[in-house]
Amino acid sequence: MALHKRSVSLHGHRTSVALEPEFWEVIDSAVNAEKRSLASLIAEIDDTRDPDEPLSSAIRVWVLKRAQSSHH
Repeated sequence: MALHKRSVSLHGHRTSVALEPEFWEVIDSAVNAEKRSLASLIAEIDDTRDPDEPLSSAIRVWVLKRAQSSHH
């Protein structure tokens, strides 16, 4: 499965995140539902992750937790 890469600006520096399309679908849905920018959501995830954990992994875990909470 191909990864889709997007660039965002986090705290003044550009970074790219590569995720599977299914993850981007959940993220896009959350951004639209909360009427916020992609960068603000990614920055929030970035700010709360373990510094040793890759950003892409932290985003995937965020998506998983969101999916789990919506089914309970």
